[in-house]
Amino acid sequence: MKLTDSERAMLDGHEGKAKRKAMELLVRYAQALGADRFVDTHNVAGVPGSYSPLLLNYYNATAENAYDVIYSRFDLDSDEVVEVPRVTVSSCHLQGGVDPENWQTLGAKPEALQMSQESEAAAASHGIRILKTCTPYLAGNVPVKGEHCAWMESSAVVYCNSVLGARTNTEGRESTSAAMLTGKIPDWGFHRDENRFASHHISVEVDVESVMDWGMLGYFVGATVQERIPVLTGRFNRPDLVRHKHFGAAAASSGGVEMYHLVGITPEAGTFEMAVGQGVSNRCQPQVITYGKPEQQRTYDELNSKASDRNVDYVMLGCPHAALEQIEKICRFLEGKRISTHCNLWIFTSRAVRTVADSKGYTRIIRDAGGALITDTCSAIGQAIPPGTRVATLDSAKQTHYLPAIMGIQAWFGSTRDCIDAALTGRWNGARP
Repeated sequence: MKLTDSERAMLDGHEGKAKRKAMELLVRYAQALGADRFVDTHNVAGVPGSYSPLLLNYYNATAENAYDVIYSRFDLDSDEVVEVPRVTVSSCHLQGGVDPENWQTLGAKPEALQMSQESEAAAASHGIRILKTCTPYLAGNVPVKGEHCAWMESSAVVYCNSVLGARTNTEGRESTSAAMLTGKIPDWGFHRDENRFASHHISVEVDVESVMDWGMLGYFVGATVQERIPVLTGRFNRPDLVRHKHFGAAAASSGGVEMYHLVGITPEAGTFEMAVGQGVSNRCQPQVITYGKPEQQRTYDELNSKASDRNVDYVMLGCPHAALEQIEKICRFLEGKRISTHCNLWIFTSRAVRTVADSKGYTRIIRDAGGALITDTCSAIGQAIPPGTRVATLDSAKQTHYLPAIMGIQAWFGSTRDCIDAALTGRWNGARP
């Protein structure tokens, strides 16, 4: 490793035990990756020091020392407990824990709420911003083009790289917690120019317009290119934030996409040649793949292959966490109506968006219709669904990919309107595109 003087000082323990443990972990990580140096990061997003009853019991931690114990032993892989200082760079806490207002709706126990609040308070006291969302870019964390970040959460990472043009790999809890203390992350992967060019060209030959269309396209792309980088051309207009969000989340779920290019739209794809690195040595022409009507219909059928019963118990919206405009749209469909007595409607969002939704009356409209607007988590992360749920409907390709396997239920995929109709009637009537 080529360490700077300041990096060497942290590794040698001159800035305290916690930073030494963090640098030791980062050096091992970098060596495993084949990286020979670090980049500076001033934007870290993770879940530092958070804990559950399982972790407390495993490490014999108490409420008084839990943050130091879990951060040391679990996050930093330390063989001893060290006193964890305040973070040294801008750091935020992503989704986790339970909604302090809707914890009973989620089926959480009082001790789980208490533990979540204690963990959150400890993180905040160490200088960490409590966002509790998988969409930090909707809650004030919007890095600039070229900025080196260290982010967890696959849907946030692909948005960060692709839409914002900032630079991050999909980091884990350990590397982000270490980066919060040191401001360092290994220089590899998407931090380097040569690793940000497209390897596959997706030629879109069917109109892609709605959020549902973009979700299906993302699901197809991820399954096709896996962990490589696609560049897309063809029959689509400039997507808004919500369409980017659903496309990237789907591509990161069916495959492992961490970056994509839309020619003339995303910041590193002003032209097709820029996206593929034409003129850069050792660059090959990308493989061309067609996405037409047959591929769109096969994708829809695949997403709906895990359901057969049209009687719906549960409608979940907000994966990734819903933007304000999505909540407004849902309220237009719900206002003055009541959901079926046989169905539950849960909508997940960030605390920041929930605060605005409260002020605009959206939360009240959802509550009056019989639904709930919930923060901090989602059904997959929290493994929380209404009791007795057998069949769910979702407008997220990502959640449709994960939830049936995690919770052992059937799940239909469709538009937001299809899902709200299912909530109102208790029946799934979504139409194949």
